[in-house]
Amino acid sequence: MSMLVVVTENVPPRLRGRLAIWLLEVRAGVYVGDTSRRIREMVWEQVTELAEQGNVVMAWATNTESGFEFQTYGANRRMPVDLDGLRLVSFYPQENQ
Repeated sequence: MSMLVVVTENVPPRLRGRLAIWLLEVRAGVYVGDTSRRIREMVWEQVTELAEQGNVVMAWATNTESGFEFQTYGANRRMPVDLDGLRLVSFYPQENQ
């Protein structure tokens, strides 16, 4: 079991309801829980099937240098990058409007 955090933006209510089955929604679109790897993978399957045009980041505690791992789904200015085995976040350039 490890701590799991899921943050959603612009996802359909159906996905939010599914996440609430396994996790506690502590703020709008922010879910936390203590889950097994199997449940974490099941949650991610639901995210990829139901997020539609929204975006999601999922982070969980693990035995790495940083103490956690994360993955993302959907369009967002932030993108995960690997720097010598350490996962960091970089930003896409802001579009001129």
